[in-house]
Amino acid sequence: MVKTLARITAAGLVALAASTALAAPMSLKIAFVDPLSGGGASTGEAGLKTFQFMAEQLNAKNPDLKLEVTGYDNKLNPQESLVQLQKAIDSGARVVVQGNGSSVGAALIDFVGKYNDRNPGKEILYLNYAAVDPALTNAKCNYWHFRFDANSDIKMAALTNYIKGKPEIKKVYLINQDYSHGQAVRAAARAMLKEKRPDIQIVGDEVAPLQKVNDFSPYIAKIKASGADTVITGNWAQDMALLLKAAGDAGLQAHFYTYYGGGSGGPTAIKQANLPDRVFQISEGYANIDYKAGHDFETAFRAKTGQELTYPRVVNLMNVLAKATLAAKSTDPKAIAKAMDAIHNDTLYGKDSFIRPDDHQIFQPIYISRFGPVDTSKVLDSENTGWGWTGDGVVEAKDTLLPTTCKMDRPS
Repeated sequence: MVKTLARITAAGLVALAASTALAAPMSLKIAFVDPLSGGGASTGEAGLKTFQFMAEQLNAKNPDLKLEVTGYDNKLNPQESLVQLQKAIDSGARVVVQGNGSSVGAALIDFVGKYNDRNPGKEILYLNYAAVDPALTNAKCNYWHFRFDANSDIKMAALTNYIKGKPEIKKVYLINQDYSHGQAVRAAARAMLKEKRPDIQIVGDEVAPLQKVNDFSPYIAKIKASGADTVITGNWAQDMALLLKAAGDAGLQAHFYTYYGGGSGGPTAIKQANLPDRVFQISEGYANIDYKAGHDFETAFRAKTGQELTYPRVVNLMNVLAKATLAAKSTDPKAIAKAMDAIHNDTLYGKDSFIRPDDHQIFQPIYISRFGPVDTSKVLDSENTGWGWTGDGVVEAKDTLLPTTCKMDRPS
């Protein structure tokens, strides 16, 4: 009788252990590889906080899921990025997220593709949230890479469609960072303005070293001397904030059309430069879009992190990752990639977005917003300036499509 009870108890413990194992959440380690020091640190830190906030939110919402995000400082250097990614892989990471620097993005695509070829069954997935050189989903496309930001050509197409209806714009100055993204922005601006507004004069076109210029006043002096009424720039992080600061110091009252004017430090620089309603941003969202769920998320995010949401696309990326992981019922990157290949998902602002399987580029609505004084009793401001982003136009996802030259090799 005692032996029978012992056998029953042992069997029960085995069953309990098995059921506990089955009930354990799917665990997925995510490596955030981006600058956490130097000129891009503020941008990188904002991104890391957003990823970690989303991991907490999704883990609380989905008991079957455990997402863990760890930051790795790549110092905005492609080679250092590969060193940090290898450390992350050795620590169990199966997904890498990165966005600051398309040169880094290109290095990661190459590394991930070769790593996965050499390590079948141990694949890793690269989710790109901000590296927007068009080549990354064209000539350099790879099955294991998914981009969650509109590439610079898509953004420029939307921006130049907007500019087409602004006859007051007559003289444009292009200033960008001297690397692949900056070169892509200037090339697209020239080509698309020539096509859509051939009357516009491009009165200047130059590039500055990436995150190495501490004083943009010489560049601003050239812009002012050119007589430009409009500046187009893809600058980001301190290169954006310091450009705007120099504009304010020189009293330049041009309009600025930016990709990243809303990044960390940008709003403060705009206010200090006294450029009300003169700085525009083209992006996947902003705080004051009229959509309650998005507004509620922004409010909760600010309360928890002490910063505003500069990366709505990170929210979209993490929601898609969670959706694909749960659909695949697996944290295997191969299964996640398959589930993500042509996925549709609502953005933070309730609009449809989708991954194009041909090149793994996301398509989502693109908003044009402007920064100026707002009634803070009704809308959210930025960086406690009393100024905020308000809508000036939107392009629906279906209207942002551009063709791709990607010839994607898919795993068998």
